[in-house]
Amino acid sequence: MNTDVTASGEALRHHGDAEVRGAGSGLTDLAVNVRTGTPPAWLRDRLAASLESLAAYPDGGPARQAVAERHGLAVDQVLLTAGAAEGFVLLARALPADRPVVVHPQFTEPEAALRDAGHRVERVLLRPGNGFRLEPDAVPDGADLVVVGNPTNPTSVLHPAAALAGLARTGRTLVVDEAFVDAVPGERESLVPLLGRLPGRTVVLRSLTKTWGLAGLRVGYVLSDPETVRALAHHQPLWPVSAPALVAAQACSTPDALREAQAAARQFAADRDHLREQLARLHSAGVREATDTPEGPFLLVRHPRAALLRDRLRELGFAVRRGDTFPGLGPQWFRTAVRDRATTDRFIVALHKALEE
Repeated sequence: MNTDVTASGEALRHHGDAEVRGAGSGLTDLAVNVRTGTPPAWLRDRLAASLESLAAYPDGGPARQAVAERHGLAVDQVLLTAGAAEGFVLLARALPADRPVVVHPQFTEPEAALRDAGHRVERVLLRPGNGFRLEPDAVPDGADLVVVGNPTNPTSVLHPAAALAGLARTGRTLVVDEAFVDAVPGERESLVPLLGRLPGRTVVLRSLTKTWGLAGLRVGYVLSDPETVRALAHHQPLWPVSAPALVAAQACSTPDALREAQAAARQFAADRDHLREQLARLHSAGVREATDTPEGPFLLVRHPRAALLRDRLRELGFAVRRGDTFPGLGPQWFRTAVRDRATTDRFIVALHKALEE
């Protein structure tokens, strides 16, 4: 690992949707990490019914209560947001930070939000030779705000909760992006059970985008202590979350929805195993995974000519996410979403062909 202070912000706002925007219906999307076949029919019905009440101003109370109960927290520990991305903007604007550190490679929006708020961001770069695993002592002692993803996008590494807890200390804000943790069976290694038990300030961000297919609705939430939640809420406008998004937050927090999410997480794990088995057969062609213990609904893949492979895959009908816009990675990386076995088999055929060429 090393620590890198940088003033460069280019490409931080490149996201997977750019790989498929305007591509037409013929391109199979492996660039965006949203579960296919979503939103489910029952959720679409709930959202459609919510349109009848659009004349009224949204009331976030019931949704906030539902999220709090889902996590076993008090209502004043929950802040509903217009997607997890808004949470990063609020954190950057509302909380003091003299030496913010972002652990990379990871989702780039936290750093972009900090930069937009005028912060000079320091990076801790995890090493591919170590499987991009976190070593808490790599984070500078003087860092007073630390951001890390778990499981991390794009590496698919799930850091142990104990390692993350080791980053907590008095005078520091520890921010953990758990946008993909509901895709991990049992939500293992989540830091939510440790809220209120660690020194300093701990903030966990969640998203409903990935498992439920709600990227266009913009709904997520922040979990923390009541004082932090109030500080963040002070920077939100009135009625920051729409009525349909509030309905989604409430609906996706029910016991039935949680059981469906866990079933989806188990399916992700099985489909990921199948994808890994197919990729392992391409080792002789230079294809390598970033980690031998992936836990997210996506894989980070390395190949010496990954940029050319990505272009050729696009010609063959598959969009994968470029890796060089993630700090700590380069053009030899790409990320692919985990899909069903049939889609994976078609992708592997295309990847074989691209490699042969």
